Amino acid sequence: MKILIIEDETELAKSIAEYLSEENYLCEFALTYSEAMNKIELFHYDCILLDIMLPDGNGLKILEELKKQNKQDGVIIVSAKNALEDKVKGLQLGADDYLTKPFHLSELMARIYSIIRRKQFSNSNIVKQNELEIDLLAKTVSVKNQVIALTKKELDLLLYFIGNKNKVISKSTLAEHLSGDFADMLDNHDFVYAHVKNLKKKLYDAGCDHDLKTIYGTGYKWVSQ
Repeated sequence: MKILIIEDETELAKSIAEYLSEENYLCEFALTYSEAMNKIELFHYDCILLDIMLPDGNGLKILEELKKQNKQDGVIIVSAKNALEDKVKGLQLGADDYLTKPFHLSELMARIYSIIRRKQFSNSNIVKQNELEIDLLAKTVSVKNQVIALTKKELDLLLYFIGNKNKVISKSTLAEHLSGDFADMLDNHDFVYAHVKNLKKKLYDAGCDHDLKTIYGTGYKWVSQ
């Protein structure tokens, strides 16, 4: 799962990223309004942590841009401003939640998880696809009640495929999801092929081989009725 932290307090942004990284979230940073606008135009995020007060602009205008582009990224406003009108306006513009500084990192993570679960997995902690079952809280995957061992990257890929079921996803999109903006610096996306190949083999060996399809020359698709 990929998170964009729009926050000009560098130490706070780093502490958030360190905490979330331990839970297998891939975090990117935007320290300014202009940098944030550039990133939301280029990339998709599972959740955006948005500070309202940025050195070169108002974070609420970023919400307006997300709405204009009809993007579905989850958004949590994280701000020291506790004025009621800011909270109301942010929610009206499309923010999913509002958290006032200071806050506990565990609460922030719980709210991120809640938004992703609601947007991608119909507000359920258990995701079922035919004989496949994923426990989002325990981060376990089982096929026909037999647990299969996936790496963090493989689990992330599996959730991304299911969250975008019946959509063809290119290798470049998967590379950007797994590596963030570092993907543009890579010579090729062979690592994506390796992760997908390993995931498909583990699913196949467990008896789940018909959902993840390779669309030759294009990418991959999780097929679901």
